[in-house]
Amino acid sequence: MASWREFEAAEPEFASRVRALMTARKHLTMATLRRDGSPRISGTEIQIVDGVLRIGSMTAAVKALDLRRDPRVAIHGPTSDPPAKKPAGWKGEAKIAGIATEIDSVDESHRFVIDIHEAVITRLNEAGNRLVVESWNPARGHRSMERD
Repeated sequence: MASWREFEAAEPEFASRVRALMTARKHLTMATLRRDGSPRISGTEIQIVDGVLRIGSMTAAVKALDLRRDPRVAIHGPTSDPPAKKPAGWKGEAKIAGIATEIDSVDESHRFVIDIHEAVITRLNEAGNRLVVESWNPARGHRSMERD
C-alpha cells in the first residue's frame, strides 16, 4: 500500500493524470463490501490534501459502516463517452483501489484516509482505435498495455 504522496513520488506524471481525472468532477462512485460480501456502489467525493487521499461520509451511512467492517474500497472517477468524431481525444477514466482507515473527525461524520493498492487509467491510444490500460501499484510500479 502507498499514500498518495508515495504514489506521486514514485510515478509523478501518471499520478498527475490520475488526479486530473479523479478531480475533473465532484461526484465519484465507490465500491465497498456489504456484510454478506456482496458489493455496494455509493456516491462519494475525494480530497487530496498534504499527500493524503481522503473521503468522507455522513454519520452512520452504510458505506462508512461497510468500511469499518471491511476496509477494502474501490473509487471510480467520472466517466464520459469518447467523442464520436474524435475518439482519440478521450482522456479516459481513473480508478483507485485500496484500504480505508478511519480518522478522527471534528463533527459526527466519518472521515477515511485511503492507502493505495492500485491506480488505473483506461483510455484510447492516440489513433483512437485501441484501448490502453495503464496501472501502478507499489510492488511492481507502472505498466501500460494496449488491447483491441
